[in-house]
Formats: sequence, C-alpha cells, structure tokens
Amino acid sequence: MSKLLVVSENQTRKQNLEIILSFLGEQFFSCGYTDCVATIAESGDWGAILLDGEVPEIAEDIIEKYPDSPFINIGFQLSGDREFKNLIGSLYEPITYPNLSELLKLSNEYHTANRPLSSLMTGKTKLFRSLVGNSHGITDVRELIEQVAPVEANVLILGESGTGKEVVARNIHYMSKRQKGPFVPVNCGAIPGDLLESELFGHEKGAFTGAISARKGRFELAEGGTLFLDEIGDMPLQMQVKLLRVLQERIFERVGGAKTLRCDVRIIAATHRNLEEMILKGRFREDLYYRLNVFPIETPALRDRAQDIPLLLQELVTRLENNKQSPVKFTQTAMGSLMRHSWPGNVRELSNLVERLSILHPLQVIDLKHLPHKYQFDDNGTQFPESDNTEKEQQERDAINAMFKFEGASPPASDTDLQSVDASLPSDGVNLKEYLSDLEINLIKQALEQQDWVVARAADQLGMRRTTLVEKMRKYEIVRLEKADGQ
Repeated sequence: MSKLLVVSENQTRKQNLEIILSFLGEQFFSCGYTDCVATIAESGDWGAILLDGEVPEIAEDIIEKYPDSPFINIGFQLSGDREFKNLIGSLYEPITYPNLSELLKLSNEYHTANRPLSSLMTGKTKLFRSLVGNSHGITDVRELIEQVAPVEANVLILGESGTGKEVVARNIHYMSKRQKGPFVPVNCGAIPGDLLESELFGHEKGAFTGAISARKGRFELAEGGTLFLDEIGDMPLQMQVKLLRVLQERIFERVGGAKTLRCDVRIIAATHRNLEEMILKGRFREDLYYRLNVFPIETPALRDRAQDIPLLLQELVTRLENNKQSPVKFTQTAMGSLMRHSWPGNVRELSNLVERLSILHPLQVIDLKHLPHKYQFDDNGTQFPESDNTEKEQQERDAINAMFKFEGASPPASDTDLQSVDASLPSDGVNLKEYLSDLEINLIKQALEQQDWVVARAADQLGMRRTTLVEKMRKYEIVRLEKADGQ
C-alpha cells in the first residue's frame, strides 16, 4: 500500500482529511508547509501528496520542485499561471469518496507511466501477480517457483481448493524456458473417466460413437509448453497407468490409432487430496506419485496467512478496475473482520466476495455492516449475532454519513412523506406504476426510520432479504441524511 502525505496549515482541514484517510485504511502522514520539503525529500516514493492550496504561490513552488511525485490540490483554486504534469487534480469540500478514489487511482497511473524502464523489465510484478502477501507461507511459494521454473522437473502442487494452485502453475510456466509455448490446463475431476483418455491423448475418426473426425488431445496441444493436470487425485486408476507411461517414455497413441506420437511437454500436477492416504487405500498409484512428486509446492490456506488479506483485497480491487468494473474500498474495521473469518473457500471465496460487494455497493466504502453476516466478527474473533447493532458499528455508520455525501440522494423524509398513500381510486384514474413506487418508497422509509436505519432489521420488518432492500434503496436513492439543528 503506497503512502500518502497531507500538507496543510489549516488544522481543521488537515484533521478532516486525516479522519477520512484513516477511515479508508490508507497509510498517511501529515505536516505543515514549513516541514513539507524535508518530509517529501526523506521519502520520495509518496503514492500521492494532498496539498492544501490555501497559499497558491507556495503550493505551486512545491509542486514544481518535485515533478516525480503526483499532487492533489485540496480546497483552493491555484493561480493558473503555470502548468504541471504532476498535478493530478483538485478536491473541493465536501470531499466525496468517489472523487477522492478517482484521484488516487490517477496518482497510481501517474507512477506507472513515469516508472523507469529498468523497473518494468524485471518481470517480477507481472509474474507474481495474484501471489501477493508478506506471510512466510506465500513468500516460500514464490521462492520455490523461482527455483523450479528454469529446470524441467515435474512439479506437484498441493493445497486446499481455492488457494491458487493454477496461479502457481502459470507462474512456473511463464518463468520457464517454455514461456513462449502454450499453457494447457485440464481439470481431471471435471471430465468423466471414460472421456478423459480422449481428452488427454486425442482420438482418430471413428474411434467411438460420435467421433466423426480426428481430434488432437491436450498433450498435442501443449507441445513445447506446459500441461497442467489439475485435481490429479480424481484421475481413474486405468488412466493413471497410461499417464505413467507418457511420463516415463514420452510417447502415446490417440484413442483408436496405431501411430505412436512423441511429446515434448512439461507436466505440472495439482490436487487438494492427500495422495499418500489414497496410495494406502489403493486409489492412487505409488509409482505415479513419485514420478509427479519430484518438486512439491504446498500452497497455504488463507486462514493461515490472514495478514495478507489487506494486500489481497487491494489486488482484487485493482483487478476489478482493470476489468472496468466498479471498485470498492474497505474500512479498517471491515478488513479486521475479514481477517478473523476462517475462509473455507480460501482466496477464491475472498475473490467472489469482493466481486459481490462491488455489485451491491459500487464505488462505495465497505464497512462492517455491508459484509454478509457470516463475515462479521468483533475484535475478539466472536461472530456478531445477526441482529446485533454494536456501538462501534453505529459510530462508523454515522461517520460514513458525515464524511461521504452521495450525489442525487433524496431529501430526509418528512412527516408528510411517511404518511400512508391514499388507497382510494381517483375519478380520473391513476398511474399504477408510480402509485406502487410511491407506496414502496414510503413503506421502506418508515421501516428504516422505525429500525434506526439498521438495514437488516428493516428488511425483516418488510419481509424481504437484506440484499433486496439494499438494491431498492439504491434504486430509489434512499439515503439517511443528517437533519439540521433544531429540527
């Protein structure tokens, strides 16, 4: 996570920015104009510098002095006499999350565009994407990949489902001498046993009913590259014998064919099963196991490297942005809660959750209350009761309402708004669609007001799912706004 610097002599404005950045979980430092030159010089790798432009002349001198650092102007209009390539944009109060998020994204893009060519040539960032983290487990995996990639040894990747075994295999391929060749994955557990032989070795025309033409198998398609056999533990015994022959002799025949074909393919296998136990039960061949297990790599479960979750969230959100999907941001409270979950689905489960939240809450800050109930934990690792509304949750909900103003939000509901819609049919008719929409809006507002805007309880009162209520609130732009003093 890149560091941010807040430069301002206005204590109120500086404190407000610090509250917002702290709430977003950003790493930041702050200082005044007198100390900023020394502070910037001490660490030149600032992700962005949020500069209060209250004194435009001084602000412009600072921006001009550090062309390698991206600046965001806060609160004031600069003189306009000079142009700066490193001035990313300006934020004006009230500061909204979408605007701040967009400028931070542009700051990252500025760093990427101005990165020295030598740093782009290392290839480490590209090759190790999706294997982010600083835990011992994932660090060991990266080191093992570097060691085994240049050689031709068979690799067996072990680990629970969803831990990224195919990602490890792809990294090995792209760091190997075979990187220009194809990477061909096969899920042995997803293909029926009677079709797996044809899938791997291909078949000749007329080899079986439905074989109307000859077809190459995965071994031929992977020629000169890497064949990734996922879930090798689900391969039938009769196929294990044929695979062993290919590993030993590097030859095979298509189904229904007599011609022997040679192959130049590197084999990487993976499984979530305990193959040694399967050998004892007679369900996996011991000789095949030792052929595959030349260089084992074990991918750690996500629960064993919970400290990596903030970096994984950043990686997954960046992936959403690259795919033109709506990104989200996580508060520290939400991140802490996710780090206490057991993650039986591992990184795949985390990825699915982030995508789901980006659909339900696009361009928003994800707090504890936005997480599905099974991901909500307190500081002691105890799961909250489904209807619990803790004091901390209430405080952070109020903080969101205070700091982030949603454009187009409907005004606070008045007493008149919350009255029941007249059910009598006017003599000149009625627009039924608008009538039902008004009725629905009023009932939703009433439920939210009665339940102190706790969405889960309001959804129960309305007899609908929480996610359904959230979608309707977004559709009708129903947002809780603070009432003015005295009202």
